[in-house]
Amino acid sequence: MLAVVLGGGVILMGRRMFSRHRAVLRLPAGSMRGRTVLVTGASSGIGKATAAELFRLHARVLMACRDREKGEQAAEEIRACAGQSDGELVIKHVELTSLRSVREFCREIIQEEPKLDVLINNAGVFCCPYSKTEDGFEMQFGVNHLAHFLLTHLLTELMVRSAPSRILVVSSKLYKYGSIRFDDLNSERSYDPAFCYSQSKLANLLFTRELARRLEGRGVTVNSLSPGLVRTNLGRHVRVPLLLKPLLFLVSWLFLKSPEEGAETPLYLACSPDVANVTGKFFSKCREEVLRSKATDDNAAKRLWDQSETMVGIQS
Repeated sequence: MLAVVLGGGVILMGRRMFSRHRAVLRLPAGSMRGRTVLVTGASSGIGKATAAELFRLHARVLMACRDREKGEQAAEEIRACAGQSDGELVIKHVELTSLRSVREFCREIIQEEPKLDVLINNAGVFCCPYSKTEDGFEMQFGVNHLAHFLLTHLLTELMVRSAPSRILVVSSKLYKYGSIRFDDLNSERSYDPAFCYSQSKLANLLFTRELARRLEGRGVTVNSLSPGLVRTNLGRHVRVPLLLKPLLFLVSWLFLKSPEEGAETPLYLACSPDVANVTGKFFSKCREEVLRSKATDDNAAKRLWDQSETMVGIQS
């Protein structure tokens, strides 16, 4: 074990000394001036990195956070590193495990914000032990899909009034290993953390497809993306033997993206004029990718939409 760790350390040092670090996407300073962007899960990881770059681009960034204190700390760190910017960072509290909190949050946004140019549905949970949200939904499906489904629904009219505007849904290529179990969306019959995460990410893609169809011609584009494998605290529920943690740390630094690199694709979709009129697509590494048929099934997308409306209490 010691030899493996030391060997990994040598490789890591070599990588840092001799390899060229992949350049992080840089957009023209001021390119988001005057625009308001809402990012869920903005206190850490990809969400924080996305908020930081949007702030550098002079956007008004609404940082939707589960923990207000952590959100304030993240905002302070962003301001300290960003240098001069006439952008804004506004901390907003929302608990995505509670539909009541989502509704209160959206009411506040609608009352206080005259427009919303970009919505980035970024927050999520990964492979957590079986638990349920406040409303009785399996945690991963409830947070990753249903909470963002409701949040987006409640903010859609504001975004239509703000058109041209953009909605982004952060999914994952792990959707490939999931399916939508319509007869057991809460996984009460059986629960596999990895499968349920993949199911929720597939749900993100089907939601994106159906929402893009419904908003066609209304000035709002809707796209999904995979940020890739990124070093964040998303994997905090994955149990690793103590002796393997040093090796895992080295492997993550060798092969996983930094949060800043993981934020490249959401930033590209949020800011680039190249995708201003693109909707209903899936992106990875700032490029459009073809999805498997399970993620482009219009019948499944419509069925999931209808069932999601019932679950969150939306009247059609």
